[in-house]
Amino acid sequence: MSEMDDWVAEVSAELGLDGVAVPVKDVLDVARDVAHNVLRPGAPVSAYLLGLAVGAGADPGEAAARISALALRRAEPGT
Repeated sequence: MSEMDDWVAEVSAELGLDGVAVPVKDVLDVARDVAHNVLRPGAPVSAYLLGLAVGAGADPGEAAARISALALRRAEPGT
């Protein structure tokens, strides 16, 4: 296990989320895209919003892709 896997497992256990699949790569991709294309403080807030969406029933990969696409559109000239 990597340090990230260890951390995710520890936090998941602390929050009673054992057995919940955590899409770490998707969350990190969203944070990167928002931090680099919108604003750095938006990265953790966007990750939180992703979690809220998933908690409300959204598909994690689809929701992450939508947030990343929105951030990348913001980086395009004229937007």
